[in-house]
Amino acid sequence: MNNPELDKRLQAARGPDLDPAYQETFPDTVLGRLRPASGNTKTVGRPWGLRLAWATATAVFILIAFAAGHRRGRMEADRDVLADAKLIQETLAEFPNRVRAVVRDGQGINVVLSERADVPLSPPIYVRICDGSRCSSVVTFSGQEIQIAGQKVTVLSEANGGIILEGNNFVWSEGKSVYSGKKFKIQAKNLGSTIL
Repeated sequence: MNNPELDKRLQAARGPDLDPAYQETFPDTVLGRLRPASGNTKTVGRPWGLRLAWATATAVFILIAFAAGHRRGRMEADRDVLADAKLIQETLAEFPNRVRAVVRDGQGINVVLSERADVPLSPPIYVRICDGSRCSSVVTFSGQEIQIAGQKVTVLSEANGGIILEGNNFVWSEGKSVYSGKKFKIQAKNLGSTIL
């Protein structure tokens, strides 16, 4: 549609049929609602001391909210989602006898699957390895060789429920560790029947 056609349509269109009394009183009604109720158009400003107190209180509130949010965010970052039994249960149910490991590292969370359903059913083992400020964690099973914190690690479960980790340059078990090279901070626990 071009401009001349639009002009013809607009000229042919009829406006709404309004009561003449309504048309006369409409502008006064709108202006009456826009005017202040008291008729006084002068606004009274707050004293500068009260404004300063409000500004200070607002700034303090924002700082407290920021600090609380920052602390809460750090606490949530310290919690490891792999310690969540429900997540591990759902992952194991999705891939029966195929999950070799669920790894959380700087790249995110990855599920390491076997090509066949040949992973033996055993209690899952949670391992967290920190190399300085970088941490990686994994949930895996006894006998699995996994890549964590830049190391190939074999995870073994002892008959008494203890855990042994064997890497390229170290051997670790609860309470005893033999290192050759880097110092790692290691946590490991048998999740046992909490997930199975």
